[in-house]
Amino acid sequence: MTAQRFTIDFNKPLVFQVGHLGETYQEWVHQPILTKGSPRFFQSDILEFLTRTVWWAVPSIWLPVAFWCISMSISMGHTLPQIALLVGLGMFIWTFLEYCFHRFLFHIETKSYWGNTMHYLLHGCHHKHPMDGLRLVIPPAEAAVLAIMFWYLYKLLFTPSTRPALFGGGLIGYVMYDCIHYYVHHGQPTNQVPKNLKKYHLNHHFRIPNKGFGITWALWDRVFGTFPPKKSS
Repeated sequence: MTAQRFTIDFNKPLVFQVGHLGETYQEWVHQPILTKGSPRFFQSDILEFLTRTVWWAVPSIWLPVAFWCISMSISMGHTLPQIALLVGLGMFIWTFLEYCFHRFLFHIETKSYWGNTMHYLLHGCHHKHPMDGLRLVIPPAEAAVLAIMFWYLYKLLFTPSTRPALFGGGLIGYVMYDCIHYYVHHGQPTNQVPKNLKKYHLNHHFRIPNKGFGITWALWDRVFGTFPPKKSS
């Protein structure tokens, strides 16, 4: 006797339902719903609020933090050319972190109840509802937890005077990532570069979800062999 397949009720909060999909979750989550609506996740209004973020909150919150960090390194005696190099290096490190997060964490395959639930909260919801503009950028509370973790990790890896500028460069890279990510979903580019970025990312959503993990840069996809092949004619 086969078990009855669980069916999601979209009229109820979704988060604590998706875990019941079990092994069918991965198939379900990669069948996108293309409406621009924002489905309800939680019964609690407070938890629901914390899952929704307008795109402009990201630069409004994190760019001032980035510039404050960079100013710390300046006050410790670094010259402007040194600061530019450190900030650029921090942005470059971010592109690698962006790739690793997207490939190895956001696209981890799950089938347990809590594994499916956490994956849906982390990234699965974005693949299921790719046009949900309020759940596209990383919520500030989640970003703050990650920022604190990396601030202390950088303390172990870098000197006291270089750490703030490197971290500030990483924050600038993160802001660019989230803003570009929002734009490739909701913007209508007219220039070739943003057109290519949009095509590259939507290819990841709708054609080959296990390729094309870079958002701001395809470099690491090329390095690690996840650059998507051209569509055969």
